[in-house]
Amino acid sequence: MANTQPSRSALRVADLAQNAGTAFEIVPDKSALSAMADMLELTSLRKVRFAGEVRAQGKADWLLTGTLGATVTQPCAVTLAPVVTRIDTPVRRVYLRDFADEIDAPEVEMPEDDEVEKLGAWIDPDAVLIEALSLAVPDYPRASGVSLGETVLTEPGKAPLTDEAVRPFAGLADLKAKLDKDPGE
Repeated sequence: MANTQPSRSALRVADLAQNAGTAFEIVPDKSALSAMADMLELTSLRKVRFAGEVRAQGKADWLLTGTLGATVTQPCAVTLAPVVTRIDTPVRRVYLRDFADEIDAPEVEMPEDDEVEKLGAWIDPDAVLIEALSLAVPDYPRASGVSLGETVLTEPGKAPLTDEAVRPFAGLADLKAKLDKDPGE
């Protein structure tokens, strides 16, 4: 499986130059954009461009750096109206030969550095593009001027618990403002 190229943009690590960077540029066609939009559950995806380079870092590790640009359309989390977002984000991945990913423990802490990955036979900018795009897309997009408002739920016959009532220090702030206004009383 290691000899099979994962995507058209994948770079075989054994073929990369140790003393110079290897540039890449990915501009998906319409069918690829449609497939990515479906995969990421977007209404539409356009103007996607991922460009950068892969460069040796030390004797056995590799560094991928690039810039991802894309325009995504997704439904507003409140009104379902289409929301268009422009994404322009730097991307960085470090591929380490000596990467401890096999931990035999019932609980495992996530590493702080989410840019580090285990080095395999291939470095795949297509896979990095999809991962970086999925992380950059807004989780809860909102149309301009839309807010969630306040939901008040309670049992019949009881006073509703509002956001204002849950703020215990709000009354103290009002009292302090009153005291500052009338220092003589």
